[in-house]
Amino acid sequence: MIFCCNSSIGPTSLACSASSSAARAALEVSEQAKAVGPIADLEAKVAANPLDHQARFDLAVALNASGKRAEAVDHLMEIVKRDRKWNEDGARKQLVQFFEAWGPTDEATIAGRKRLSSVLFS
Repeated sequence: MIFCCNSSIGPTSLACSASSSAARAALEVSEQAKAVGPIADLEAKVAANPLDHQARFDLAVALNASGKRAEAVDHLMEIVKRDRKWNEDGARKQLVQFFEAWGPTDEATIAGRKRLSSVLFS
């Protein structure tokens, strides 16, 4: 359960804002996972057609929901590398949402942000 702070300005309200934002992102990611199929089916789709970005995107969401964060990042990074503009920059946006849900000090967030930066700014 998340208890939010009052509306006063200060370090506490900033921390509250960050934690409520992370909680919102985690809830949204959880809801997304309910809409995708089983991991095995999605893996088969991606294996059959590596350019099926929607299947790869859905696989990343499913992998994240099962706790496989690094693999989820790998699949989204593959989309970014192949077609950054796909689905209005959807893979990059999903990565950012994962990072927000996982928190700034999470190992997967730190490693994923470095990888994303190296692709976007190279």
